[in-house]
Amino acid sequence: MASLTVALQRFSGLMRYITVMFCVFAIAVISLPALAVEPDEILQDPALENRARDISQGLRCLVCKNQSIDDSDADLAGDLRRVVRERLTAGDSNDEVVDYVVARYGDFVLLEPPMKTETLFLWYGPAVMFVIGIISVLLFYRQRRKDQAVIATAAPLSAEEMARVNTLLDEAPQDTPPPAPPQKPSQGKGKTKKKKG
Repeated sequence: MASLTVALQRFSGLMRYITVMFCVFAIAVISLPALAVEPDEILQDPALENRARDISQGLRCLVCKNQSIDDSDADLAGDLRRVVRERLTAGDSNDEVVDYVVARYGDFVLLEPPMKTETLFLWYGPAVMFVIGIISVLLFYRQRRKDQAVIATAAPLSAEEMARVNTLLDEAPQDTPPPAPPQKPSQGKGKTKKKKG
């Protein structure tokens, strides 16, 4: 009974340790995006800084692809954050800053690209590919079911046909291996040797 008590105490201590380590890890992971913006990038005016953060949340890091420039540690993301802040301090509106960045990097820099003819595939491409995949699978199984139905409805061999098959099998030599399939002529890349004559 004493060994069971000691084991339970050790287990509860281990569980406390695991819980504390998990909390430390979770806090570290949650705080990582906040570390992306360097202290020297932060604007003195809180209103401008909030606008810069709002704009930065909508711009894609061109290195990381699925992160905003506000969350990314990449050098290019830092450069784009500085450009956003420079344009804001120069007096540009939020839309003017976004238009400036889009003019330099294209619609891909936006985390939510606009609905245009050039971006229709971005919006509808995954759904179209999914539908094509579902249709392909359905057609495959439909054809397979038809093939199985043809095989199932095939008429069995008549007695005469079965006798002919048995005769052919009896006539075939039993001790010789089956003939090898014909081989294709080799298509060597080198020159063929000519006989001297």
